[in-house]
Amino acid sequence: MKVFTFILSLVLTAPAIASDENPAKTLLNDMAMAVHTRNFDASFVVVKGQAMEPYRWLHAKQGDIELEHLSLLNGAGLEMVRVDDQVTYFEPHSEPYSVKTDSIAGPIPEVLFKDINRLSAHYDFVLGGKGRIAGRSAQLVRIESKDEYKYNYWIWLDTESSLLLKSAYVNHKGEMLEQLQLTHISVTEQPAPMLVEMQNRDFPAVLATNDLASDGDGAANDWKIGWLPDGFKLLKSDRHKLDLNNELADYYLYSDGFVEVSVFIQRPLPGKRASGALTSGATTVYVHNGGSFDVSVVGNIPAMTAKAIAESVARPL
Repeated sequence: MKVFTFILSLVLTAPAIASDENPAKTLLNDMAMAVHTRNFDASFVVVKGQAMEPYRWLHAKQGDIELEHLSLLNGAGLEMVRVDDQVTYFEPHSEPYSVKTDSIAGPIPEVLFKDINRLSAHYDFVLGGKGRIAGRSAQLVRIESKDEYKYNYWIWLDTESSLLLKSAYVNHKGEMLEQLQLTHISVTEQPAPMLVEMQNRDFPAVLATNDLASDGDGAANDWKIGWLPDGFKLLKSDRHKLDLNNELADYYLYSDGFVEVSVFIQRPLPGKRASGALTSGATTVYVHNGGSFDVSVVGNIPAMTAKAIAESVARPL
């Protein structure tokens, strides 16, 4: 206990990332600094309705190099490894591949460990109350959407260490749709041996951007997507086969810096299907039949937002 208290004191004295005078932003920047500079071994669960996904998350700082390992512990498993600005994904039934990026695409939004000031145009940052999470004192910070087309995101931070204890996607009625909660965290002076050994492993070479689309045959058609919530911009588009049915689809990925939304457009599948939405936690899948084409919209957004995006899609002129 004395060792843990000493380590926490080191976290408290770490320099904070510069921010404006908004105390909620300051706490989020303190969290980002703590995550990037500390050695820790954490376990957390993601709860979506009755489903629960357990993860293990390790991080270390070796000189100027960051080392990170995130693994899904259920089912066939999923493993993600980061050595500084290279992330390698080990997925079931697929060959491992590496991409050049400084963050792992996991269940925690990447922007929380970067400059959250970029979200200020479309989100407000508000201090909530204090409470206890996993037996520790926690401060609530709310990231509130400025419109009704996106969910809010609430984060509970350890008041001693600045590290994340819990987070949740919350609708505008204040209902938690999907939660992430740490069940264990160990902060240490030395990095975990497993992470140190990662520096000597041989990982697949980094893929070029145009190699990331499977079975692609060129850029996506220039479909007209007539409506998106404010702040969403196109990150990439391509044409590739879907794993689910091996059908070719035109694919568009949009983001507002916090939430990503995928749009798939393909020929209608046999049999008539009514348009509609399926939800799992905060994730919505909305399928719209446009007559001569089908549109699927996937993202952590309300069903009404996914519906409006899907119905705005029109054939290229």
